[in-house]
Amino acid sequence: MAGSVNKVTLLGYLGGDPETRRSQDGRAIVNLSLATGESWTDRRTGERRDKTEWHRVVVFNEALAKVAEQYLRKGSRVYLEGQIQTRKWQDQQGAERTTTEIVLPAFGAVLVLLDRAASDDGSGDRRPPQVGGAAARTGATAGRAADLDDEIPF
Repeated sequence: MAGSVNKVTLLGYLGGDPETRRSQDGRAIVNLSLATGESWTDRRTGERRDKTEWHRVVVFNEALAKVAEQYLRKGSRVYLEGQIQTRKWQDQQGAERTTTEIVLPAFGAVLVLLDRAASDDGSGDRRPPQVGGAAARTGATAGRAADLDDEIPF
């Protein structure tokens, strides 16, 4: 299929601590539960309405998996770019199931930490120096997460 794109961009909050497991060859695979939401005012009633969507995220990128293990916690605010994937599997009763996930593959994934949580050394910043938008895409070592600050346009 020429001319198609599979890209997902999310900005949300983690619903729990990252869960790490290892592949047969020892690579880390990190699972995240990410909540995104929207809110609006109901035109008929004037009430404030909220809607939350939950996303399963699987990190296969080794560098981003290491960052997720070390720095992400329940409630962390993150921006990520990956791909959507649907896979089939069998449950314990033998029934066929499908799961749709956001995958951060080994190449081309982005994970930006947006929190300003306190660190152990008191500097007030837990973010690693090598995580960020263009830096993660190109492999550059300069972090871009600090460049985002609080001026996100959406």
